[in-house]
Amino acid sequence: MNNTEIRNLEPKAVWNKFADLNAVPRASKKEEEVIAFMKAFGEGLNLETKVDSVGNVIIKKPATKGQENRKTVVLQSHLDMVHQKNNDTDFDFATQGIDMKIEGDWVKAKGTTLGADNGLGVATIMAILESDTIEHPALEALFTIDEETGMTGAKGLKSGLLNGEILLNLDTEEDDEIGVGCAGGVDITATRTYEEEQVATTKKAYTLKVNGLTGGHSGMEIHKGLGNANKLMNRLLVSAFEDFGLQLSKIEGGGLRNAIPRESVALVVVEESKTEAFEKHIKTLAEAIKTEYQKTDPELKIQCTTAEVPGKVMNTEVQKQFVRAIQAAWNGVFRMSPDIENLVETSNNVARITVKNGTIEVLCLTRSSVESSREDLAKTLQAAFELMGCEVSFSGEYPGWKPNMDSAVLKVLVDKYKKLNEEEPEVAACHAGLECGILGQNYPEMDMISFGPTIRGAHSPDERASITSLQKFWTFVQEILKDIPVK
Repeated sequence: MNNTEIRNLEPKAVWNKFADLNAVPRASKKEEEVIAFMKAFGEGLNLETKVDSVGNVIIKKPATKGQENRKTVVLQSHLDMVHQKNNDTDFDFATQGIDMKIEGDWVKAKGTTLGADNGLGVATIMAILESDTIEHPALEALFTIDEETGMTGAKGLKSGLLNGEILLNLDTEEDDEIGVGCAGGVDITATRTYEEEQVATTKKAYTLKVNGLTGGHSGMEIHKGLGNANKLMNRLLVSAFEDFGLQLSKIEGGGLRNAIPRESVALVVVEESKTEAFEKHIKTLAEAIKTEYQKTDPELKIQCTTAEVPGKVMNTEVQKQFVRAIQAAWNGVFRMSPDIENLVETSNNVARITVKNGTIEVLCLTRSSVESSREDLAKTLQAAFELMGCEVSFSGEYPGWKPNMDSAVLKVLVDKYKKLNEEEPEVAACHAGLECGILGQNYPEMDMISFGPTIRGAHSPDERASITSLQKFWTFVQEILKDIPVK
């Protein structure tokens, strides 16, 4: 890995820290190395450094001269990143650092996620902690763990560890946006076992593969109508089951709950006498689906290839229930907000489906800024899955973050943005899950705002960060820290 050209980008202070961070494996729930890295960083600066009981790292830095009378600021970002790679990329996230490249105004990774979400926020805070020239009030840097798969770091942060009155969350992905609220969420898991049956000797096997989808963040990009590999695969299955008696052996589709699934692979069997018509049907349906998604997912591929006949398949009655339940399972926007223009209120991502060895598992992430609406959609999904005989569980629930339009620090950010850019910022809530709502439970008096540089394609190998936007963001952060309200 040679990221020299990245280190030479401006602002060098931030890009160098990002390159250092990206050399450290930091998958959600496997953050031991990055926690040790961050602890060593704080201690190396002779700053007060603490790792709390769940693994969050807190580094405190005194105010610079003349800033002692201003409110203490918590600078917050999360250490973990989503690990996703293209099928044709040979890469081991557990042992390799992210290999980066420059394409025009964008920094990207070579075939993997970049980790700009939320690594650029982490790197920005590191650069501020290391600087001896940036003017700022007393700082408490909070680096949380496991934001991407449960927010357990934020949930586990105890009251009394922070003294700050203002929290700046550096985890928003549009540089002209100031975040004041976000959606809450709940993980939905549906499981069941089933009896398998022997495959008849008159059957021929096929591998169905859906890949090349755009994918992305299941909160920030759910409104874009992007293809969901699990739902598209089920379109193939449900039609071929009804028309050609297709039988299902196994499925592996999707990945993390917060990533719109890009790939799905299924092993199926069809009577030899029906194979010619089956192949023609799949080809025709595949072309129709690709036409539907040519704007949002131009690289979509749907393939049907012959395979070795498996020993067993799902029995017909269970398969009938399964394909119909997945067809019925809501995916995408459930309701737009009636109060905030263009804001998704409630949505669901059918994130992962696995079928193998007599077991079905379906993973979803349901989000909403309105608790009652989230419950309604969760019960809608529960009903669909229970009708196919699944046990349905809810877990990982986290609250939304209610906007405070009277925030004192919001006024500072809006005024600074207008002065620096000669235009109004967009003050908005987002449909992603930010940690502010959770942190606010133990720190209810803390004034919170979220903002960040422009990032595209988060949670997918197309993730990229704008170079000019980071320059804009770096200036913005420094100007904000100069003018924090007095105590």
